[in-house]
Amino acid sequence: MAEKNDKQKEETKKGTKNDSRTESPETPRKETDPWKVLVYPQLAEKSMNMVELENKLVFIVNKKANKEQIKEAIEKQFSVRVIKVNVEVTRKGEKKAYIKLHPDDSAADIASRMGML
Repeated sequence: MAEKNDKQKEETKKGTKNDSRTESPETPRKETDPWKVLVYPQLAEKSMNMVELENKLVFIVNKKANKEQIKEAIEKQFSVRVIKVNVEVTRKGEKKAYIKLHPDDSAADIASRMGML
């Protein structure tokens, strides 16, 4: 009996049994499609002011995405350089990302390409 418990402990240490530390398949890690991370652009008045005045884009993103994945998705999809990404979870339970672009890249150009402006 003690031998079985020892074997089970060894197997879990090796990771052959169910390992709770592994990622779930739903995590959008290393996705090739940026739209798996970016759900849709935010079209509120506040977001439009950020586009025009602060050179920022606002997107609702996948709730499991982290800042690095959001940055990579924006850079890949729109061929721009991202300076900073801030995220918040809204009261509705959606994750909202504020993406600050490099001064050489225009958020207004990207917004007009997507039909936001």
